[in-house]
Amino acid sequence: MVTAARVCCVRVSGPTQRMPTTATAMDFFQLFVPDNAIQNMVMQTNMYAKKYQERFGSDEGWRPVTAQEMRAFLGFVSSTGVHRCESVLSIWSGGFFGNKSIAPKMSQARFEKILKYFHIVAFRSSQGSQGLYKIQPFLDSLQQSFTCTFRPSQTQVLHEPLIDEDPVFITTCTERESRKRKKRKFSLWVRQCTTTGFICQVYIHLKEGPGPDGLDTLKHKPQLHSMVARQLCQNLASQNAIIFTGPSITSLNLFQEFEKQGIYCCGLLSSRKSDCTGLPQSMLSNPDMPQQRGQSQIKMKGNMCLINWYNKGNFRFLTNAYSPIKQGVIIKRKSGEIPCPLAVEAFAAHLGYICKYDDKYSKYFIFHKPNKTWQQVFWLTISIAINNAYILYKMSDAYHVKRYSRAQFGERLVRELLDLDDCSPTQ
Repeated sequence: MVTAARVCCVRVSGPTQRMPTTATAMDFFQLFVPDNAIQNMVMQTNMYAKKYQERFGSDEGWRPVTAQEMRAFLGFVSSTGVHRCESVLSIWSGGFFGNKSIAPKMSQARFEKILKYFHIVAFRSSQGSQGLYKIQPFLDSLQQSFTCTFRPSQTQVLHEPLIDEDPVFITTCTERESRKRKKRKFSLWVRQCTTTGFICQVYIHLKEGPGPDGLDTLKHKPQLHSMVARQLCQNLASQNAIIFTGPSITSLNLFQEFEKQGIYCCGLLSSRKSDCTGLPQSMLSNPDMPQQRGQSQIKMKGNMCLINWYNKGNFRFLTNAYSPIKQGVIIKRKSGEIPCPLAVEAFAAHLGYICKYDDKYSKYFIFHKPNKTWQQVFWLTISIAINNAYILYKMSDAYHVKRYSRAQFGERLVRELLDLDDCSPTQ
């Protein structure tokens, strides 16, 4: 059996470069969105505007955008994640979300012109037939920067982070608005470090598409989720990583495939959501006899271990990363310590951290919700980049000089993008 001790290896995790104590929020952000990426946005936006006007007529109010204006444009949109602004255009209003401290940096009319023509890739190339061709170069660059700037811990989780689950929105939206939100045409999956929350890899799956990865050819969701897991873990071979998965990804075939690559897994099983092919049916049904809390049944085959653990209900886990012999505990505030296999304790601890991370940081996702899919993906990944930048900031010497909260860091970044003289966040 591959135990946690055997899988464990000397692994240095954290930032790959040391940032100076004087590093600013912009310095951390530009680890992921450097000047050349912004300059490309400038070039592509101007190219698109020119082509658009050649086809549909000149736009007298338009002039080519500059790099300074593009940074300001990013700053205005990013501010919606700091101030919980329902619409980026509210910045110039006199209402509740009006922001007189940043509005003078650009007129609303100019902002709307840039918003109209904003592009990452202006034209489809002969090779760019996939649905995300308008943003794929940016996604590739962003992924490379995530990989180059941070070494994750041994334990990582694959999941879909919170995107539209803002509690204020849910309690105030109409049923029609809620249905509209659910029509998002893509799903966003991540591989995330469970000790820091740093998102190491992002995978975007379009829900509509004729390609081999489209839902037209992957009607069976476990098959789709296994494909997503392979994409997220393609760079983890031979690193002895331990991957935690939810029911939609957990499957015997996938875990065995990963084990051959030196990737170990621990996942929650569900007879309804998981691909249970090859697993004994006796372990997937609830026992006839009543069970006590903390009681568990275990079946093993080679390094693979199937656990049925009872805690006011049956919870099933599949793992090849933790020994079933080793025991752990789940600590409940009212019930005290509940015995469990070590795999269950590890799963609860690591997934619990990620849930807390999501609850804390997802509320800083950019609120701007464009209609075009590629723009939705762009602003979501910008939000992830800002959160990752803050994690690196907290792990740097700069944090010991000025201990900014996530909200203060976001506000400071906005002011630096807007090139405001006073870049200190408001208290």
